Order: sequence, then structure tokens, then C-alpha cells
Amino acid sequence: MNMAGGTWTSQNKVRPGVYIRFTSSRGLGLVVGERGIVTIPEALSWGPVGVVQTVEAGDDMRPYCGYDITAPQARFLNEIFKGSNRTSAPYRVYLYRLAATSSAEATATSGALTATAKYPGVRGNDITIVITEDVDNEGSFTVSTVVDNEIMDEQTAETVADLVANDWVTWSGTGALTATVGAPLTGGADGTVQSSAYPDYLEAIEPYKFDIMIYDGTDTTVQDAMIAFIKRMCDDNGQYCQLVAAGLTNPDSRFVINVNSGATLNDGTVLTAAQTCWWAGGAEAGAKYNESLTYAQYPGAIACSPVMTNSQYIEALTSGELVLYAEDGKVRIEQDINSLVTLTQDITKPYQKNRVIRLCNTIANDVYRQFTDSYIGVVNNNDEGRMMFKNAIVGYLLDIQANNGIQNFEPEDVEVLPGTDIDAIVVNIVIQAVDSVEKIYLTIEVN
Repeated sequence: MNMAGGTWTSQNKVRPGVYIRFTSSRGLGLVVGERGIVTIPEALSWGPVGVVQTVEAGDDMRPYCGYDITAPQARFLNEIFKGSNRTSAPYRVYLYRLAATSSAEATATSGALTATAKYPGVRGNDITIVITEDVDNEGSFTVSTVVDNEIMDEQTAETVADLVANDWVTWSGTGALTATVGAPLTGGADGTVQSSAYPDYLEAIEPYKFDIMIYDGTDTTVQDAMIAFIKRMCDDNGQYCQLVAAGLTNPDSRFVINVNSGATLNDGTVLTAAQTCWWAGGAEAGAKYNESLTYAQYPGAIACSPVMTNSQYIEALTSGELVLYAEDGKVRIEQDINSLVTLTQDITKPYQKNRVIRLCNTIANDVYRQFTDSYIGVVNNNDEGRMMFKNAIVGYLLDIQANNGIQNFEPEDVEVLPGTDIDAIVVNIVIQAVDSVEKIYLTIEVN
């Protein structure tokens, strides 16, 4: 279980932890944390089922999903790791293969040897086992595991018992090996992913820290479950993140980005709005607290759908939808906003901008992660301890300001007070977020 955290409205918490409240009035050796982590659950044709896999940018994707990143089956990873024309790509993806009903491993039998695909799915049907006599060693054979005409593993053995499982197949049977020009594995099946598979994913991913969760489906039951999960992570667990999904019905949350545009890529691939979430989610994760994706270009995209009129764009933005527009063969984000439409005294218009949310999430997560390590249960709750706490936050926020995350900040904007309980403190921070220029009003006077 995570340490307690989340938001607060009154000083009534029981568990030790870091509780953070955002308002709209204007984050130790506290340092600015790194962004760039995505998580996504996928129905795959290869890979371990029900396991959170850590995929780093630049990795060979075959061990994780069975295909090279250039293959259509791995397109989702390719799009996630693209970034934008002016912001970095994410550096990590937590990939989770969803369980599927009626899935099956591919198999092949040649003489005494049976080869079984390491994982269920149709990718196993692309594996072939080739066994040839070793001319230099009588009675020995070379056993090759071939995928897409590429040898992935090669072993020398006399009997089945001599073989060692590799990244693609396991072996079974008894007795001596016999030569075969090629035994293709068959019977591999992906099966069908049901909505009931997603709660297992949410339970598995909860202990991990991430910036963006992507859902690329359209099941409303799953959408609702993910929205509820993200809100709970932010409000109750103190892990501030966002969900990127498409076609949502009135999500109305600064923690949820509702994509409503598909895209066409320069290789002719047409992506639905749900599939466009791959790139949008990756770009949102990779963008820093001082960066906006408004007018950021989608690399490799040449068109988007639907094509909207001016009034339709206004309606979409007013409804809290992230939409794309195309111009001169380039596709860009119209405005980097989330789905928040209902404003309150504390949660006001600036919170509709994802740049502002990245700033707030960065501060909140940095305070949570670093103060829990260095302050909770360590620093005395007296004037000296509270001043140490304040100085750390001031230094941290000055660093944020130096990098154009906030403006007009002064040390007096941080207040650290004793709480109502002897072991509690109250920290009041007044910050003014910097937004990117998005509207230019130009007057030209001709005399």
C-alpha cells in the first residue's frame, strides 16, 4: 500500500502523509522531478499476460509485444514514443497485456520434440523450428528457432532433454532428436479481451508512478472505471496523473484529457480518435511543466478527422475536447486542454490548460515523493523545522520560476504553520502559473 496522500479540505487526516490542496490565489533539497512515463493496457498477440512490463525508449520491442516497432502490431508503441516537434517523447512505458478468453499457445511436434510458444497469441504461429544434423558431431543436431525468417535462437543437442527454453519457445518430450526442414507452430490464438480484464490492470498498475494513462478503447464501462481510478489516484493517493482517452461522455475533470480527433499518417494508416490517444498520451507525458502542446505538430501525420468548421472547433473546445487541425499537410493540436468545464472558486479557468496541470502535478508529486523521504518522521515540528521546510520549498519554487513555470514568486508567498495537531504542519503556497501565448490580437492601422 502507498503512503497516505491526496487532497485536503480540513485537518482531519489519520494516516501520516502528504496532503495537498490546490487553490486559485495566484513544491529538502527539493529538486524538480522528471516527467515522461506512460502506462497502457493492451490486447496483444505476444508477451506475458497480467504483468506490468517496463519498456524504455529505444528498446527492442519484440520481447515485450513480439514485433519490431516498425510493424503494424507495434504501432501503438511507435506512436507513444514519437513526442512532438517541440517537446520530448516519454522515456518509459509501463505496458500491461490484458488477459483474454480462449487464448492459446501455438505448438509444433517433430519426432520426439514438441515446441510450445512461450506466450499465447497468433504471433506464435510465425515461429518455425528447424532441426539439422551437426556434420561435425555424429548424433548431434542444431535446433534453430526461426521467426519471420530470422534465427532467434540456436542450440546444439542430441536429445530433447538437452534443450533449454528460449525467449520464444519451451520444449517438451523425451528421446533423441530427428532432423526436420521446418516445423511451423500452429494453433496460437489471441482470444477476446473482456471489460472484466481491466480491474486486474488497475490493481497491478496502482503501485507504479506514472504521468499519463492511455486507454485506446471505446467500452464505456472501462472508460468510467479508468476515470474513477485516475480521480482516486489524485484525490486519495496523492499520485497526480492524467488519463488520455477518446469519446468520453462529460468527464469534466482536469485529470482527464478527452481526445476527439482521428489522424491519417504519411504511410496511409488511418487512426481513429481512440488510436490517436497513443500519440497524444505520449506527447502529454513527455511535455515538461513549462511546455504547452498548443499548436504542437504530430510527427508523421498529414490529415485529421473530422474536418471541423470554426464554430465546431469552438464547440469542441468549450466542451473540453482535445482536437487536431490540419494545415499545409501538417497536423497540430488545436489547444492543449483537458476536459474540465465546470469551474469552482478554487478550480478556475487556468486549470483547463494541461500546461498548468503539468506544473501542479509536478509540484505535488515532487513534494509527495521527496518530502516523504526526507522530512516525515525526521524533521522536528518546531520553528526551526518549519523554517527548514519553508526554505526547501522556496528554493524549489525559485528553480521552477527560473525555468518559466511560475512568475512573480517571492519567498513570502510560502507560509509554513503549525497544524491543529502536534505532529501536523500547514503549508500555504501562492503561485502564479506561466501559460504559453495562445491568442495574439493584432491591430493594423493604415494612414
